[in-house]
Amino acid sequence: MIEITYENLTQLGSSTTVPISPDQAVLEKVCNPHLKELYLVRFIIPEFTSLCPITHQPDFANFVIDYVPYEFLIESKSLKLFIASFRNYGIFHEDCTVRIGKRLVDVLSPKWLRIGGYWFPRGGIPINIFWQTGAKPNDLWIPPVQEISPYHGR
Repeated sequence: MIEITYENLTQLGSSTTVPISPDQAVLEKVCNPHLKELYLVRFIIPEFTSLCPITHQPDFANFVIDYVPYEFLIESKSLKLFIASFRNYGIFHEDCTVRIGKRLVDVLSPKWLRIGGYWFPRGGIPINIFWQTGAKPNDLWIPPVQEISPYHGR
């Protein structure tokens, strides 16, 4: 059995405020207690918001993040605060989606990660952005679709 300590966590269990930008957000991790297991972790973020960097109008998205852990797992409160830090941050859809994926990879060094950003229409055009670290691992069931329905006008 692996002994897991949580002494390094600074946000979980304490009062925190949303960082003013993603660059100031602290992503925290914990040790993976199942190092020998190959498994998938999925986060679904249905209420993501950011700002257009030019017009400062709000942009809305659903995110699906899938990753196969190696040594670490992301601590979910720190992920929530990181995601919330985009609320008043100006960034284009493509940059935002890839930046979130790369930041998670930098912190976790997972065996594999993919992110799907399903952006709601602006100007009548929904934008979907996908990024991943490489080929999917063999011998692991990974849902073939991230299960977000495409946008349909009413």
